[in-house]
Amino acid sequence: MLSKVGESPVEFFREKVEAALKHQHCKVNELASFYVVNLLASFAFREFHPDPVGTSFCQALQTGGSKKRDGLRQVGDVSLFIAGFFSDSLKRKLVDVDYYTQVGSRAYAILSDEHPSNSKMFGELSLHFCDFVSVLDEVSQETHLTDPTNILRQYEKWVQTGNRQSAELLARAGICPVKANRIVQ
Repeated sequence: MLSKVGESPVEFFREKVEAALKHQHCKVNELASFYVVNLLASFAFREFHPDPVGTSFCQALQTGGSKKRDGLRQVGDVSLFIAGFFSDSLKRKLVDVDYYTQVGSRAYAILSDEHPSNSKMFGELSLHFCDFVSVLDEVSQETHLTDPTNILRQYEKWVQTGNRQSAELLARAGICPVKANRIVQ
């Protein structure tokens, strides 16, 4: 994960996220994009041992006020980060990327519904959660934290999520992914 001399983590991840959004033809709100950049920058240099997101989600729902808001935000953030940046680590686990996608998207949706001041941003994160997962996956690969040469894993990821980046990596390897009797080009 090399960066330019003097470049802050926010600048580094902004460049990576913007390139991935453009590459994947994702049209998202600039505020939501910047939120994801800051999320990556905040997670980049700290030890990461989150509580199980399902437990945290239930606990947040049972509280109120700022504690609920902070808990749901943490669930959404952790779910997005794990599903996008470390989806390969979920391989053959009890919960997979779909679980994190559902829980994280729901957490952001509740935040959007209950907090008008950030409604647009959290609504965008919820609505485009899968797109942001794909963007973070591409950033992860670009920063060499995952191995894109694992063809079987890329195919499994494509089957589960429809991830465009995985389909492109498969195509470059000479594999044309097929799903439900249709060929992806």
